[in-house]
Amino acid sequence: MQPSRRKKKMSVPAEMQIGDPAWNQLIVNGAETIGVQVSAFQVAQFGAHIRELLLWNQKTNLTAITLPPEVAIKHVVDSLALALWIPPEASVLDVGSGGGFPGIPLKILMPSLSVTLIDSSRKKNSFQRHVIRTLGLVNIAAWQTRVESLSVNPDCFREGGLNAFSVIVCRAFTDLAHFVEMAMPLLAPAGTIIAMKGKINSEELADVSSLISRLSRAGTVLQSRTIYYNLPFLGAKRCLYILTVKSSLLY
Repeated sequence: MQPSRRKKKMSVPAEMQIGDPAWNQLIVNGAETIGVQVSAFQVAQFGAHIRELLLWNQKTNLTAITLPPEVAIKHVVDSLALALWIPPEASVLDVGSGGGFPGIPLKILMPSLSVTLIDSSRKKNSFQRHVIRTLGLVNIAAWQTRVESLSVNPDCFREGGLNAFSVIVCRAFTDLAHFVEMAMPLLAPAGTIIAMKGKINSEELADVSSLISRLSRAGTVLQSRTIYYNLPFLGAKRCLYILTVKSSLLY
């Protein structure tokens, strides 16, 4: 993945609406900028997701981002930035999915994925299930729970549980060390953890490095890398922290 580092000033019609040609083209162009190709059908599904998001948002606090151009880039295109790091047919757990990001856009883009969305909020979980039904998505589930509960009570999930997911993702969910610590019991052999962040401070990096060292001494070898990029047309800074299990005595 070679995301653009250039900051581009957004220039879009003031009257842009979700799903109109200009909005659709913004999705296409934004995705191309980060190296992702989307079809007209996929763009239509993104639009249906966002329309429902903004409709529900009038009564339920799902997002503070409501302007059509910003929703297109900050929610949809930013979610698609993970696509080049997720293999086809992966089993993906989206922790703290909120309005369904990044899990639902990833499922739309990569239908072969098996996706599980979890969020502790009943209202957000209800919205996720509504979108799944509305879009007719299959092999995707939404659960109202915390990631800690999933790791200690795997029997409540048909396909979830210990060592069940090949990729575990989150978007601005919690600090890195806490996320990694919670995700590790759920990660399949040779699995990957991806945290989407606006920025990572030195203290956060130090904490997760210390955790990786402890896991290494216990027999789990992890490889980490950080990918920095700017959101297309907005220039907002983003990064992906990617942690992959190279070998482990725990499996």
